[in-house]
Amino acid sequence: MNKKTQESFHFFNLNIFFMATRKANAKWTGTLKEGKGVMNFSNYKGPFTFASRFETGEGTNPEELVGAAQAGCYSMFLSALISGDKITPGSIETTATVHLESDDIGPLITTIELDCKVRCEGLSQARFAELAQTAKEKCPVSRLYKGAEIKLTATLL
Repeated sequence: MNKKTQESFHFFNLNIFFMATRKANAKWTGTLKEGKGVMNFSNYKGPFTFASRFETGEGTNPEELVGAAQAGCYSMFLSALISGDKITPGSIETTATVHLESDDIGPLITTIELDCKVRCEGLSQARFAELAQTAKEKCPVSRLYKGAEIKLTATLL
């Protein structure tokens, strides 16, 4: 481990260690329309094609992985914020809908819609709304995707 990985920081009453560097791999063979690819990371291996990305074909696509990253990061960040208030969330479930459109350069992710459902006893609606917005703005993946509009619907159940 390098020194930075061993250091920790204080984050909303939690002691968090810096994260390790992560890797993913993608391989594409053939032309854009007739070719095929596979994305790999951790224990995941997902095939993708032109049809799975731009039409309704089987397989995954980069936008689904962007959505999964956004939903996972947002849920964890919101949990950290709620936990910082010494409240334990029962569950946080987030669905990310990623919009792939195009501009004069080509395909572009324009919007990510987050729909988050939270079960959490002891959390007021006002505080929940504040924490949900803060998580949207400050989770690491949201910060990475600042070029796309990220919309949020958050419901305290």
